[in-house]
Amino acid sequence: MANIKAYAATAPDSGMAPFAIDRRELRADDISIDIDYCGVCHSDLHTVENDWGGSKYPVVPGHEIVGRVTAVGPAATLYKEGDLVGVGCMVDSCRTCQACESGLEQYCLGGATMTYGSLDRHDGTVTHGGYSERIVVSERFVVRIPEQLDPASAAPLLCAGITTYSPLRHFNVGKGHKVGVLGMGGLGHMGVKFAKALGAEVTIFTRSEAKVSEARKHGADHVIISTDKAQMKAASDSFDFLLDTIPVAHDLNPYLKCLRYDGTHILVGLLTPVEPALQAGLLVTRRRVVAGSLIGGMPETQEVLDFCAEHEIACDIEMLDIHNINEAYARMKKGDVKYRFVIDMKSLKNS
Repeated sequence: MANIKAYAATAPDSGMAPFAIDRRELRADDISIDIDYCGVCHSDLHTVENDWGGSKYPVVPGHEIVGRVTAVGPAATLYKEGDLVGVGCMVDSCRTCQACESGLEQYCLGGATMTYGSLDRHDGTVTHGGYSERIVVSERFVVRIPEQLDPASAAPLLCAGITTYSPLRHFNVGKGHKVGVLGMGGLGHMGVKFAKALGAEVTIFTRSEAKVSEARKHGADHVIISTDKAQMKAASDSFDFLLDTIPVAHDLNPYLKCLRYDGTHILVGLLTPVEPALQAGLLVTRRRVVAGSLIGGMPETQEVLDFCAEHEIACDIEMLDIHNINEAYARMKKGDVKYRFVIDMKSLKNS
């Protein structure tokens, strides 16, 4: 065991503070990673404050991890010391079910082991994430960071990036498709970039007039103010896909009207009940589909990194010292970040 520095919450209202955790010795297929950068996801905040229930304290969040390999287990063959690598939302799965054998470990039938707040499948300890100096992970759940990518801005690709890339690829979004992206935050701005790179015509739906120029800067072809009834009516029966990145309960019905027949509304931000209720007639009369998507498997997570390197796509980030994490959480609640915080982990190592 190695005792290392971290930041943790010890209760839903405790805030984040310095905390010491133990990292295990290397198992046969493990690698040890010295963490350089860790993105800050809204899921971190939800888990810290137990918004979804079931949080296990102490919580050490962080599942957008980039760092250097410092040691490898005796059976690990994919990476060597010094390699720049990443760890996303998962650190293990059953590895034997149909989903895992298909490279869809996020849908593991036995339940994926998440990077933080899950029980380790081997020793029963609670997993701790990237708000820490170091992490030890099975090499199967590690990806290589292409040298063309800036390591700091690559970190959010391991959650925000794969979360928006995976459904676009699954539904074969491409040239000739009209895609609407709902929300203009950390997920939404990546959704725009990916849909454009895949050849689609992209429209941002936002409640804020102030985000029109931002949306166009990120490549959106059109912007619709979702509170403007005339604009929403004009968009009726227009879109092949809607990528819904809004993380709080919202009325889906006005957006469903914007889908053409056989159109698909994809939820990637909402995990709580849909309120108000869906109007079934909006689905039945146009054969519309409401779908969901969760991050991506390990092959696809590597794919999104390689795709970003090829197409020169990066997440827009604001760098952060870890001792300012509580302030960052407060700003996230206000939507005051463009578009993803990333922690420079030197601020922890040097503290």
